[in-house]
Amino acid sequence: MKTKPNKTSSEDHPHTARPAFLQDPHAVREPKVNNLEMAIGHEVRAYRKKLGITVTDLAAATGISLGMLSKIENGNISPSLTTLQSLSRALGVPLTAFFRRYEEPRNAVFVKAGQGIELERRGTRAGHQYNLLGHIDNNSSGVIVEPYLITLTADSDVFPTFQHEGMEFLYMLEGEVIYRHGDQLFPMQPGDSLFFDADAPHGPEVLVKLPSKYLSIISYPQRGKSE
Repeated sequence: MKTKPNKTSSEDHPHTARPAFLQDPHAVREPKVNNLEMAIGHEVRAYRKKLGITVTDLAAATGISLGMLSKIENGNISPSLTTLQSLSRALGVPLTAFFRRYEEPRNAVFVKAGQGIELERRGTRAGHQYNLLGHIDNNSSGVIVEPYLITLTADSDVFPTFQHEGMEFLYMLEGEVIYRHGDQLFPMQPGDSLFFDADAPHGPEVLVKLPSKYLSIISYPQRGKSE
């Protein structure tokens, strides 16, 4: 007796499912007409949480209903000037603070092939070439991201003592190295990647095949930004 094959789902293939903590990189934001409402709602929620008060507390302090506050924080309505003034007094921030996210510029940096800025860092003395591929100060995310193209040649030496704040992502483009992170060793070939806490000692332990090139993307909190 033949049996029909069972239907498969994304649960049968966990590699096809998106982890719950990841945002959708292809998601489309609300149309421009709602961007201001979303920006205001984000700031109201952020300042409320910074004070450690609930929506109920804020409703009691402002006389605004719970339903209205929920709609404001979710960007579903455009609050009146009177409502914003009540919120600014209750939260202890200027009225203009609610428009900060909407008014901030959104920058982009384009770098042509071979035109990344060559920098001197600690590894330079070991023959490592660093090309910074882009940098944006004072971005809206509160995170600094530094993408580097690192080149190792026959003149390079191992330098396994990098240690700094933040997270780092490596993507191997050419050649082969054995990379150390803490007490672990990772043989890296083209197409391999490594993502790690940069506070542990790390760096290339063995230069197996030269020349080697890999992307190094470092991220850390932007100083002066509230988390």
